[in-house]
Amino acid sequence: MQTHSETTPLTLAVEGMTCDHCRVAITDEVSRVSGVESVEVDLDAKRVRVGGTDVDESAVIDAVDEAGYDAVAA
Repeated sequence: MQTHSETTPLTLAVEGMTCDHCRVAITDEVSRVSGVESVEVDLDAKRVRVGGTDVDESAVIDAVDEAGYDAVAA
């Protein structure tokens, strides 16, 4: 299990994000992951940046998947 601290944000590449619905769906799911304090979705760059304490990367990837998108560590 890889975790990321507040000083080392997790950045994921997420394909298929095109609109505010995508941003909201991903933000809602990822915000529910334990330790997540912030979620930034950049539609143009196809990136999601997650901040928090002891954030489990695989849990965040699973949350993005639950929202309907594929994510990989960037």
